[in-house]
Amino acid sequence: RFVPRRMVPFSFPLSKCALWDPVPMGDVIGAHITYYRSPKLSLVEKTLRLAYRHAKQNEKKSFSCFLLGTLAVDEDGEGVTLTIDRFDPGREV
Repeated sequence: RFVPRRMVPFSFPLSKCALWDPVPMGDVIGAHITYYRSPKLSLVEKTLRLAYRHAKQNEKKSFSCFLLGTLAVDEDGEGVTLTIDRFDPGREV
């Protein structure tokens, strides 16, 4: 996660069985996507309209949903593009 002016290390949830040794090795490196690449966001209009319609019809002020898409490295290798093309309203239960 990104906190303004400070990077915070991320961690994985606890599990019954570890697939790797959790002891840190080597130097600390930055893992923020904008550190190495120029990110671009592409959103399909149909997906945005569907999400907007769902939000208007929902009686609650806040609700959960999913926006799904693909992440691809540009041909020149200098940037990444996140293309959001699907909307999933999720389930209440």
